[in-house]
Amino acid sequence: MSGARQVKVLFDEKTIAERTEALAREIAAAKPKNLLVVAILKGSFMFAADLLRALHRAGLEPQVEFFHLSSYMDGTMSSGTVKILRDIESSVRDRDVLLVDDILESGRTLAFAKDLLAARGARRVMVCTMLEKPGKRAVEIGADFVGFVCPDVFVVGYGMDVAHCYRELPYIGLVVTAQDAA
Repeated sequence: MSGARQVKVLFDEKTIAERTEALAREIAAAKPKNLLVVAILKGSFMFAADLLRALHRAGLEPQVEFFHLSSYMDGTMSSGTVKILRDIESSVRDRDVLLVDDILESGRTLAFAKDLLAARGARRVMVCTMLEKPGKRAVEIGADFVGFVCPDVFVVGYGMDVAHCYRELPYIGLVVTAQDAA
């Protein structure tokens, strides 16, 4: 991206790590049975990896799968229709499933995934998101486990991107231009 842009930190690396450990303890306290963690790609990959290690430290032994879902396709606005780009391979029948995503905003993608896994016979489908924007919901869904409530700004970092940039950042922030920073 242009050198005239910088990223203002909203949630730093240490804060994210501490909250991820706390989320793992909350999930372990829910006593999941035969847990399958299903990470929704691409944005959740960093959070999912850190959460899986934290779940291990909390005494759980989850299996992991990946959904690649999209409601954006080539645009920046949600199309309102969720498409499966890559499905999971494991059976969810009679298992507890933890859906992991980077952000709960409109809720369309998570509602689609949750309904699909329930229809496939999951015993329980729980939702864990790093961020939640409560005022943006387009469908009725809530998260069972939330890292942080996020202000209504476009965020990047910690797996989240804009035009495939900023995913590698170890923190979550918002892109500001030189004009915004002045």
